[in-house]
Amino acid sequence: MRVLLAAAVLAASFAAAPAHATGLATCDSGSREKWQPQEKLEKMLTERGWQIRRVKIDGGCYEVYAITEKGERVEAYFHPVTLAPVPTQRR
Repeated sequence: MRVLLAAAVLAASFAAAPAHATGLATCDSGSREKWQPQEKLEKMLTERGWQIRRVKIDGGCYEVYAITEKGERVEAYFHPVTLAPVPTQRR
C-alpha cells in the first residue's frame, strides 16, 4: 500500500510540474482557447519567404526554427495570441 501511495505522489508531482522552457523568451499568453492556430503563424512566415523547420511551444510562446528569406538560420519566438515577434534574452 505504501508503494502505491508513493508512486501516486511521485506521478502527481510530475504532472504538476511546468513544461521545460529555455528561458530565452516568455509570453503572458493566457488560456490556449485565445491562441491563434500554429498553422496561421507558419503561413505568415512562409509568405515572408521563411522555410519552417519546426514550431513548438516554449515559455508560453511559439518557438520557430527556420531559414529566413536571406538564408539565415533562426530561432525566433512569437506571441501565440498576437503572432508578434517576442524579443529574446540570450545568455
